[in-house]
Amino acid sequence: MLLEIERITKTYRSPLRRGPGTRANADVSLSVDAGQVYGLLGHNGAGKTTLVNQVVGLIRPDAGTIRVAGRDAVADPSFARQACSLQPQAQLPIDGLTPRQAIELVGRLRGGRAADVRMRRDRLVAALDLGQWLDTDGARLSGGVKRLVSFAMAAVSPGLVVVLDEPTNDVDPVRRRLLWAEVRQLAGEGAAVLLVTHNVLEAERSVDRLAILTEGRLIAEGTPAELKTGLAADLHLELVLEPGFPPPSPAAFVARYRPNGSRAVATIPAAAAGPAVAWAEQLRRSGVIEEFSLTPATLEDVYVQLVGGPAAHSIREVRDDRAA
Repeated sequence: MLLEIERITKTYRSPLRRGPGTRANADVSLSVDAGQVYGLLGHNGAGKTTLVNQVVGLIRPDAGTIRVAGRDAVADPSFARQACSLQPQAQLPIDGLTPRQAIELVGRLRGGRAADVRMRRDRLVAALDLGQWLDTDGARLSGGVKRLVSFAMAAVSPGLVVVLDEPTNDVDPVRRRLLWAEVRQLAGEGAAVLLVTHNVLEAERSVDRLAILTEGRLIAEGTPAELKTGLAADLHLELVLEPGFPPPSPAAFVARYRPNGSRAVATIPAAAAGPAVAWAEQLRRSGVIEEFSLTPATLEDVYVQLVGGPAAHSIREVRDDRAA
């Protein structure tokens, strides 16, 4: 394995307060191989960013080991920073630089040859459709364009491990697809890609394996298909409400129900597909909903079931169910 994380624990303690502090990571273990896109999925505050900052040598763990290509990255953080390239969660400050300059500068600082860096920069700019902003001052760029430039800065001279922390934030839907293709390209070139996201649907389409974190703990790990195994016989019914209408009460066959603003999502057994369509059609004829869709259960259903939501199990209940 190119990246091995074993039993990493990190607690933040305030010098002004007594007590146990805030546990950001608790005994987290995972591994990422070359050519693999590995997702870290979780809500804000789940410990994802803290974990990846330890991988790249920016934070030292309280306990546990991190190895990159077999080498101890905790004992040698300078090696970790050399072996890993990072797109941080926060926007990089590139005011006063153009994308052309910023991407090339990072590539050269990471040791790339001038000609190679320029060639790769130009390929990334074309692949991400950034050409119209190539010579625009960073201060004048939108948040989404800055995000794409930040990705290109991490990818222009990639390390053995490429860490991407929320790479699609603020990016428009068209260029988001282009960015995901470049994430796969990094893996295809042999990097181990560690991807932080809270976008469940994008994670399902884009990663080879993923870990779900909550409150600093890893509570599930596997391929998207493996994580959905327990819901294989379930279907996902999404209702789009008419403006001003409250969510309807769930029908008796609905297993889980999650109203969310102008939409409501129901998880139903596959055997109830017929009654579910009839129920949704009745709601549409009554003017309660605009439209509906019925699809197989998604990774979002798994995520909500594990980490929260009105109809979700608590973490303790999930663990008890698995142990039974």
